[in-house]
Amino acid sequence: MNLITKILAILVALEFLYIMYIETIITTSEKTSKVFGIPTDILQDKTVSTLLKNQGIYNGLIGVLILIAVLVFASKVATISLLIYVILVATYGSITSNPKIILMQGGLAILALISTIF
Repeated sequence: MNLITKILAILVALEFLYIMYIETIITTSEKTSKVFGIPTDILQDKTVSTLLKNQGIYNGLIGVLILIAVLVFASKVATISLLIYVILVATYGSITSNPKIILMQGGLAILALISTIF
């Protein structure tokens, strides 16, 4: 795996850890409200808060798995698999929620995946 792929994949992991942070730690904040376009009073609803925190754990674990694939196992196959997963999830989000998600959540992963070719 080349250095550019490693750097981009680590950035993808950090992005997902940041998403986990806003979904699980600062769930009801103005920042979370702005990022997701959800009013803070809705974010304070127990059901919505619980759902966001659950989703945040999934996102955080994706970030952790990417870091393990890159830094611990140095596995190109595992890294590519996780990047494809991220791109598929971003594609689904862009179709069902907001078209910008493919670039916001999947953009770095797409670049990282492309960099594996070179």
